[in-house]
Amino acid sequence: MPASLRELRQRKASVASTKKITKAMELIAASRIVKADRAARAALPYTSVLNRAVAAVAQHTDIEHPLTLEPTQRRRAVVVLFTSDRGLAGGYSSSAIKQALRLKDKLEGEGLEVVIFTSGRKATDFLRFRDIPVAKDWTGYTDNPTYDDAVAISDAVLESFLKPYEEGGADEVYAVYTRMVSMLVQEPRARRVLPIEVVEEGDDVEKAIDGEADLEYTFEPDPESVLDSLLGLYVRNRIWFYLLESAASELASRQKAMKSATDNAQQLINSLTTEINQARQAQITQEITEIVGGASALTEASQAE
Repeated sequence: MPASLRELRQRKASVASTKKITKAMELIAASRIVKADRAARAALPYTSVLNRAVAAVAQHTDIEHPLTLEPTQRRRAVVVLFTSDRGLAGGYSSSAIKQALRLKDKLEGEGLEVVIFTSGRKATDFLRFRDIPVAKDWTGYTDNPTYDDAVAISDAVLESFLKPYEEGGADEVYAVYTRMVSMLVQEPRARRVLPIEVVEEGDDVEKAIDGEADLEYTFEPDPESVLDSLLGLYVRNRIWFYLLESAASELASRQKAMKSATDNAQQLINSLTTEINQARQAQITQEITEIVGGASALTEASQAE
């Protein structure tokens, strides 16, 4: 049954109101992407220098540090999943969740027990709704993280890794985050955080750093103390980098989603405008037909008299 003219006008007004909201959200996300992307890129030089420092200590000493030793037996792994607190960001959170579930299935296929930590309400709600246990979760900051948030997550990760297996500790720690490749492409990635493998986060393909083998180093006060300090910083820096990349990716995904919603709303408005014009024309035609019919009836009645 065709909609009445009033219904069409009400629908058009409702869609126009929605378009204003999605347009505002698109502009807000666009204004914040630049800052978030700049913050992520600004972290890369420090990350690179820290990577080289850790590589130098690790490759020029014979220290066996618990954060760098490969486990003799792989029994339990922690997966830290980074998503958003809010929706309306397209497939940003769902893509990261799917990547984490694939990693979970892979690790379980290798015989490991998987413990999941989540950053962002979307991941927590998704997993708990499906009765997948979440050991720890952090929320309320995903689109604007601070270094304190990275410290809280990294401390929990380090605590879990350094704890004995019998007390609930993990042999490996992985992170699943979304890398902002460009404004149009955001790619979910899975990376091992512990035991530490020194990698360059700025490259598309992570690679081990060879260091500068031809140089000799002197460590003060001693290599053990230097490595203890550096490895804690390294883990915190990795988590911080993942938070920054995820925040930039979330805003870019939200801008794309809201732009698509705005464009779809405009198309629907155009379609409804056409329907309104057609309905109005049909109404006018019907009114003219009734007038002409009434006039003809009066003419025939007068002639019959």
